Amino acid sequence: MAPLGLRTRLIAAFLLVAAICAVTTAALTYQKARNAILTQTQDTAVSTLRDQMEQQALQLPMEQLELQSRVNEIAKRGKPHPWTVFGEYGTLRVSSNVSPATSTVVTDALRQKVTANPHGAFQRVEDRSGNPYLVVAMPAVFTYSGSRVPTGVVFYATMPLDAEEATVKAMVDAAQQGAVPGLAIALIPALLAARSVLRPVRDMRRAAQRLGRGRLDTRIEVRGADELAGLARTFNETARALEQSVTELREAEARARRFAADVSHELRTPLAGMLAVTEVLDEDAERLDPDTAKALRLISAETGKLAVLVEDLMEISRFDARAAELNLDDVDLAEAVGKTLERRHWDDGRVVTVTDLPHEVRARLDPRRFDVVLANLVGNALKHGGAPVRITVRTGSGSDGAGDRLLIEVADSGPGIAPEVLPHIFDRFFKADAARTRSSGSGLGLAITLENVRLHGGTLRAGNGPAGGAVFTLDMPLEARA
Repeated sequence: MAPLGLRTRLIAAFLLVAAICAVTTAALTYQKARNAILTQTQDTAVSTLRDQMEQQALQLPMEQLELQSRVNEIAKRGKPHPWTVFGEYGTLRVSSNVSPATSTVVTDALRQKVTANPHGAFQRVEDRSGNPYLVVAMPAVFTYSGSRVPTGVVFYATMPLDAEEATVKAMVDAAQQGAVPGLAIALIPALLAARSVLRPVRDMRRAAQRLGRGRLDTRIEVRGADELAGLARTFNETARALEQSVTELREAEARARRFAADVSHELRTPLAGMLAVTEVLDEDAERLDPDTAKALRLISAETGKLAVLVEDLMEISRFDARAAELNLDDVDLAEAVGKTLERRHWDDGRVVTVTDLPHEVRARLDPRRFDVVLANLVGNALKHGGAPVRITVRTGSGSDGAGDRLLIEVADSGPGIAPEVLPHIFDRFFKADAARTRSSGSGLGLAITLENVRLHGGTLRAGNGPAGGAVFTLDMPLEARA
């Protein structure tokens, strides 16, 4: 199930709050209104019955006819609704409705309560059919020395509360009927609120996408002074600082590239002269004394290393400046691999073996750069891995099934690449062994190899074989495009 969007969640939360508020308000209103209606009704009934009792002049002892007359007279003045009045005096029981003389809504609890309270009592009860009633019990008393003394005569006025219950029910129905339109109306401010919240969020998302695509001059229009406006200002400040930092880094990187290119270019001419001189001196080294010959050979070796480093720096500078180009040509794949091995004297089959080499397969690639790629991979395997080195060359479809691909694996017989080294194996000037800082390698060979592969539209991966040893896998199209 897909997660709900922010818009849906905002509207749902807004409507939920509106529904809770509506239900809470309706419940409190219902409770207050119900209590007010019933309290008013019972206060009127109690007050009316008390007033009538004070107007009655009773003569004791009382006969049944006298009690019946008093009950009928009280029942005629019932407020706010007609009463049914019951009278009890000793064993006498009478009713304003004549029959029955007692009522089921007059409870024993009310009789006990009114007996203990000379000011009267009331109770809300339901009859056997579930209809609500108000029962008011009022004893007849006489006053003696400031005290109210019960006479034993008790009148019970029963009054149905159907009208009050109907009023309360009508209020509940009105609240229920108004809830749905109320929620529908609440949907409008919910949509407006969601829009006001989501619009800055959408603007920020689009701005972040543009920023991620490299448009560092992206800014967000700040509206208002709320938290979202503060977030927009923070985004703008961050984007401005990022743009400034990236600009400074790009300028520094451009200066560094120009410096490396200029230095490399300036070193080529004197290095060419130095190499020519050292070659001449190498020829006469055997006729010199041992110390001088040793120093001469050291200078010659270091000059050669410096020449290789300068050439590598020049090549990297071309890639950085995006000036590297492919000079494509149709070549025989088996012949190109063979020439690379032959130039380095690796074609004797002892240190380097080639398997699955396809014959009569032609590829469109840059012969010079392909030679550099294969030579760097094999040379790296021999130098840092171990012989024999196995080269597997084959053709096939790419991982996406589109176009013919050239697949080459170069595996050595060494201990493999350490896990902490793998992520940095193609980094410039990276050397797996810190003790090799004075080795003949410049640390640029694999970086140049990777750039040449990418220039052909391919990929280069490094890993370890199941039986040990490092494995470099080259995947590039047979038909490269310039």
